[in-house]
Amino acid sequence: MNGLPVADRGTVRRALRGLIRRDRRAVTLLLALHGAAAIAGLAPPWLLGAIVDRVGAGAGVATVDRLALAIGGAVVAQALLSRYAQYAGHRFGERAVAQLREEFVRSTLRLPVSVVERAGAGDLATRSSVDVATVGTTVRDVVPTIVISAVQLALLFGAIFLLHPLLGLAALVGLPSIWLVTRWYLRRATPAYLAEGAAAADLTEALTSTAEGARTVEALRLADDRIVYGTARIDRLWRARRATLTLRTVFFTVVEASYPLPVAAVLLVGGFLLQAGMVPLGAVVAAALYLQQAIEPLDRLLQWTEQAQRGFASFARVLGVGLVPPEPPGRASPPRGERLVVRDARFSYPDGKDVLHGIDLEVSPGERLAVVGPSGAGKSTLARLLAGIDAPRRGVVSIGGCPVTDLDPAERRRRIALVTQEHHVFIGSLRDNLAFAAPDASDERMRSALATVGADWSARLPDGLDTPLGDGARQLDSAEAQQLALARLVLADPHTLILDEATAALDPTTARRTERALAALLAGRTVIAIAHRLNTAHDADRVAVLEGGRITEIGSHDDLVRAGGSYAALWRSWHAEPRDETTAGPGPRATSPRPR
Repeated sequence: MNGLPVADRGTVRRALRGLIRRDRRAVTLLLALHGAAAIAGLAPPWLLGAIVDRVGAGAGVATVDRLALAIGGAVVAQALLSRYAQYAGHRFGERAVAQLREEFVRSTLRLPVSVVERAGAGDLATRSSVDVATVGTTVRDVVPTIVISAVQLALLFGAIFLLHPLLGLAALVGLPSIWLVTRWYLRRATPAYLAEGAAAADLTEALTSTAEGARTVEALRLADDRIVYGTARIDRLWRARRATLTLRTVFFTVVEASYPLPVAAVLLVGGFLLQAGMVPLGAVVAAALYLQQAIEPLDRLLQWTEQAQRGFASFARVLGVGLVPPEPPGRASPPRGERLVVRDARFSYPDGKDVLHGIDLEVSPGERLAVVGPSGAGKSTLARLLAGIDAPRRGVVSIGGCPVTDLDPAERRRRIALVTQEHHVFIGSLRDNLAFAAPDASDERMRSALATVGADWSARLPDGLDTPLGDGARQLDSAEAQQLALARLVLADPHTLILDEATAALDPTTARRTERALAALLAGRTVIAIAHRLNTAHDADRVAVLEGGRITEIGSHDDLVRAGGSYAALWRSWHAEPRDETTAGPGPRATSPRPR
């Protein structure tokens, strides 16, 4: 599965019924208020017809005044009932949307990391923002409007049939064309809006990945390729939106052309019945007014039906996140020890060839291992296998004798932490951001963790740990955000740490200071560092050289330099370049040096 699934129609209908059942008292009140408002709305046309008949029969001004006063009372009653019905509807909608958002967040947090990465940030971001907002509009506004409009139409057409069955039949003249075009539209709308949502997610993913990898794009001169790639996604979204616009154009044109037909038919049939003495003039007037009054709810019904298709398509995408199976519970007993062992591990991504070829590796508890090698050698892939994010296609990765992927997810994360250069600052206070790693941590422990990773800026915040972070508040730059991520690591306190470019966003001086500060804290813990600054490899207990998905050399820094192999050549090349602690170099970035 390369993307997140989309729920089918049955799942969407069941979820919608579930939202209604949870708050059935509010739904009942909502329908009762709107029903009462619709009944009150039936009175004015009937009373106006009565005025026509009474005046024709010779009634005086007093009779007209009484009936006019009744019309005014009915209008006021309808306005008040509609006002409170809308109030109740919005309260119901907001509660339903809040529940939906909470369920979406829970479903998202249950997603396996590998599924999220294969789906891409664009798809998940679109579902969590655009789709959830569209569903919110649907639940809060669309569904109540559709139900209420349907009730109003049923009452209005029922009232016309009560005036005379032939008038009622004439009032239905425009419905066949509306019904046919609605069926035509509904069969095509959901797939079209799903395609539009997928195209929007694809474009978001393209723009996000290009923006986040801007330096790489510039360094490798890929700007033209990314422009072509992005333009193709923009073109796909444009074509998808044009397809949905075409559907709306046909749909609304036919609907608007159908509105005058029943009014004309009722007037023609009413004139014939009036001439034949079968109905009074007031009944014809009332029927015409009822039809005129029916145009507004019918128009709302059809317009919101179009919006409902967007909402149901978005609802299907939102619910699809919950269809991904969560990480399975652990099948293994707790590990007996902390030794990390890799035996003949081979791994390939979906529809691709192997990127790791028979990796054999042992890491003793408390050891510091640096993994170096050229870009594309498989270093980050190996880190993911060691952390249990992915399972090897063949072979085994175990800790304490237990396969890493067989451990309970909570137990695995408690023992092994993977920290990359990707980081996130959540909207909330600095304390909230740190509490994700250790909810029970004291303020003093949080400040200590920030000091450990060299986050001096935290001491200068105006409100300390209560300082709001994120949009509209204190914005952290990439280096500060990475230090925040490392502080979370300190608070989480795992035994085995896998650091994949964990200090990449820091300048060399800050990175080196942070690495030295972490080193004292990490004494006695197992540290595996994907090294891009070779001083990290120099400080490690052992260095593993990964080339072409294979470990070609492994040993201490001194032994590998003496051996004169690829690591020695890399070291001489890197060490010969003029560099100091204040200039960035192309060499490895990484992590926790061994205490010296």
